[in-house]
Amino acid sequence: MTSSAPIDLLLQLHNAALSDMRTSRPKKLVRALVYQAEDLTPEAEGLANERCFREALESARSTDRLVEVWRKQLTDWDFVSSPEWSATVERTEDRRRAVYTLLSLSEETRKLLDDLVPVSKAEGPVVITDEFVPWYTPQSQQGRTWYWPSYRKYLESKSWKAEAVAGLDVATDAVVERLADPTQALPYQSKGLVVGYVQSGKTANFAGVIAKAVDAGYRLVIVLGGTLNMLRAQTQRRIDMELVGRENILRGASEFESDYATDPAWSQGRFATFGALPSTLGAFDIVRLTTRDDDYKSLLQGITALEFEKHEPALPLFDPRNLHRSSARLMVVKKNKSVLSKLVKDLGKIKTPLSEIPVLIIDDESDEASVNTSNPAKPDAERTAINKAISDLLGMLPRAQYVGYTATPFANVFIDPSDTQDIFPKDFIVSLPRPDGYMGARDFHDLDSPVPEDGRTYANSNELAHVRDINVKEENGDDDVCLQRAIDMFVLTAAMKLYREQEGGLGDRYFQHHTMLIHESVRTAEQRELLVRATRLWWNGGYMGPAGHARLRELFDTDVAPVSAVRADGHAVPPSYDALAPYVGPAVTRIGGDDKPIVVVNSDTDLETGEADFDKRSIWKMLIGGQKLARGFTVEGLTVSYFRRRAGNASTLMQMGRWFGFREGYRDLVRLFLGRAETMGAKEIDLYAAFEAICLDEENFRAELKQYATMVDGKPQVTPAQVPPLVSQHLPWLKPTSPDKMYNARLVEIRSPGQWQEPTAYPTKVADLRHNTALWLPVLARLSNEPTTFSYHFPAEGSRSAVTHHFDALVGRLTPDEFLGLARDVRWVTPTQFAPHRAYLTAITEGPAPDVDDWVVLAPQHAQAGQRLSLGGRPGAFSWFGRERRRGPLFGAISEPKHRAVPLRMAGSLADPGNPATEALVGPRTGVVIVYPVVERAHRADIDADGNLAPEKVVMTFSFVAPATARRSDGRVVRFTTVDSAKEDQAIIDAD
Repeated sequence: MTSSAPIDLLLQLHNAALSDMRTSRPKKLVRALVYQAEDLTPEAEGLANERCFREALESARSTDRLVEVWRKQLTDWDFVSSPEWSATVERTEDRRRAVYTLLSLSEETRKLLDDLVPVSKAEGPVVITDEFVPWYTPQSQQGRTWYWPSYRKYLESKSWKAEAVAGLDVATDAVVERLADPTQALPYQSKGLVVGYVQSGKTANFAGVIAKAVDAGYRLVIVLGGTLNMLRAQTQRRIDMELVGRENILRGASEFESDYATDPAWSQGRFATFGALPSTLGAFDIVRLTTRDDDYKSLLQGITALEFEKHEPALPLFDPRNLHRSSARLMVVKKNKSVLSKLVKDLGKIKTPLSEIPVLIIDDESDEASVNTSNPAKPDAERTAINKAISDLLGMLPRAQYVGYTATPFANVFIDPSDTQDIFPKDFIVSLPRPDGYMGARDFHDLDSPVPEDGRTYANSNELAHVRDINVKEENGDDDVCLQRAIDMFVLTAAMKLYREQEGGLGDRYFQHHTMLIHESVRTAEQRELLVRATRLWWNGGYMGPAGHARLRELFDTDVAPVSAVRADGHAVPPSYDALAPYVGPAVTRIGGDDKPIVVVNSDTDLETGEADFDKRSIWKMLIGGQKLARGFTVEGLTVSYFRRRAGNASTLMQMGRWFGFREGYRDLVRLFLGRAETMGAKEIDLYAAFEAICLDEENFRAELKQYATMVDGKPQVTPAQVPPLVSQHLPWLKPTSPDKMYNARLVEIRSPGQWQEPTAYPTKVADLRHNTALWLPVLARLSNEPTTFSYHFPAEGSRSAVTHHFDALVGRLTPDEFLGLARDVRWVTPTQFAPHRAYLTAITEGPAPDVDDWVVLAPQHAQAGQRLSLGGRPGAFSWFGRERRRGPLFGAISEPKHRAVPLRMAGSLADPGNPATEALVGPRTGVVIVYPVVERAHRADIDADGNLAPEKVVMTFSFVAPATARRSDGRVVRFTTVDSAKEDQAIIDAD
């Protein structure tokens, strides 16, 4: 295409052609262009060919408007699940080829498009589902969509990437299609759970679900927006701004009468708009029954507003002739007994039969307050207040659908599945993918890092880059030293943000918010004391004088500069502190110029007065808070966190991680100061280690959901009711709701070909420990006398440097029958943890077609002298490992990361690294057993000079990797049995 060709007209032509395909399928492009050209200028006909398109692409950049138009549409086609027009898997090269074929594009044009718009490899949602009847199809949506296209357009206007919008489309479809058809005659209540990440965009997902649900016919939407006024108001504003829109908010009133009249986003035109009331444009309105400032109130007009209009009085409301001509009602209510009781009471008064109203209940943070915590074992036990109110709503609204949203799902999946009045997600669990650009728990830890500890740097270690220790003991009990350094970092990163706005081209006020969170206690008295300390440190910090600049220079040179040098991702980094120094003064003024550098957030008043309202003003402050900031509430611009708060369970601790979220433009500046030796009762705990353990448990849960989501013979491997046993393997201290009952669906086998498996439930009883040590002694006696050095080389990949893992190990072999016999005889403190693995080992050893020839035994040895045990009649021959039981009787991680690659290679899971010693033991049907003699802290002093230790003081632990070829032909990765076949549809039965 020549340079004089009208590129704007070409863009208009392609936009029209692709818009027409958006609601149907990919069609022959040239024919679509010719058809659309008839409605444009005569010059358009000359552009309606593939040659002009190809010439435009040859000179295009990835950010050109024509490429963006194609990026959006190709991404949509890449992401759509099970379309009628292709049997290919989404987000694959096969899917893209299928699209190109339907468009009838040449190979030259295909290559140009692939270069400019590569196929997305983003993860899709993982869905654990019961069987359901499909109803939410393109045909059912035809001509009825209004709020979803508007919401999608709004997100695109906020510069959401095409991949993110398409991913949201797919994820919300996965939820809506599993709700009941709102127009069907027979009522059905679907209950589901959507699992996201802390502060990762769950609100965007449920706003999308609401948009699609009301388009489909749901006419009453109840959003349970947290337990605090600030959370409810935050959720209301977000839905109003992005989905409900200006016209539905005003409903004919003056702009100045809006509850958002003083909101900057309202006056700046950042609320969604339709141009007129949707009902005047052929769609339907959304009537708000709550506002930003007002929760649901039991008023006469509230009752009247709940009445649904019927254009065909003789027909039920759910009949399409009524449903699609009726307005939708929306309310965002706090999880409060009084508020929910008013709603239940008012619903009982309206004239519209409740059995006719399609209702969608969205429960944000569904593991908080919603779950029934009453002990069902007690006589006359009653539900907790919020749970009862939700149960009452579900009971009186037979067409109500319940969808819970949380980042910490364990409480929800442990709800009694047989309790039909409760909120157990019996129909589906959707695990959302980790969003692009999200900074979560993994980004503060070096989980499964192939880099040994002595080789870690700011570039390859998340811990070194972002985590700073609070160890009051090392500072002689003086917490002020650590807190002062954190405040200094807050000032320094504030100056860095101003530098990037000015020198990095981001522009004035790019960083609307810059915050530091100080979280030590939920007690208001202790928060007041902390306020006094932090205020004193701020005013005595001397940030405008030489003492303050000296501290900041040292912190810049030793921390900020080296981290940002390798992690700034293209954002501006000052060449020296002298270049940054001019921005320190403005940063200090921005934080404390009003003489209020610190805001204490321990009541709703702090929000109502605007002190901590991120919607109404730019906030550059330190925030001291407890419960009010511990769950759900988004702390915008959070850059430095100072955290010493203890908690007794994983969900509570994870929700306190306000430092998780999106950090566009300042990811490298994020710092987390964590207590490493905090006192909790009689115990001393490392909060960093606690977060790491929780992160591992969460990732294991998600990983298991992912592998079980694969259908077998068109049916789900597991249903939501079968998920709890999977969770209990990773969080055994988190008990089911009813301790006197057991799950009817019992996990009996986990198939793990080529995967590292590490049992942790080793016994504590003396007799059991002695028994296990005796089992392993003959195995140890047969190991080689001298260790062999093994290694595995990981080549450089992306930003990760090349690294080689190497270690020494004594080597031996076991026959399949020998290892199976040992696995059967080993004793455990929790036998159910290993039983599913034992079943798999039995199947691959004794089945009609055995899948294992032998087991290589490795006993890793320390490179340094010391830590030796005498075992199996061999004096001082074996290295012992110091490990502790972190969760009750269970150990945390036992193996070392550097030991894993070699066994995985021997079992066939990794490629050949070129190490002869490793390759000599590789076999097509070889498994590997890795043995770790563990000595707990209490017994280490009992090891004598010759390495002798009583057998009951040694914990013989092991990991194993089954041959990668040991797979079953049916594709299942787990197998369940039903305890009582007469109760196959029940998730639990009474324990004997």
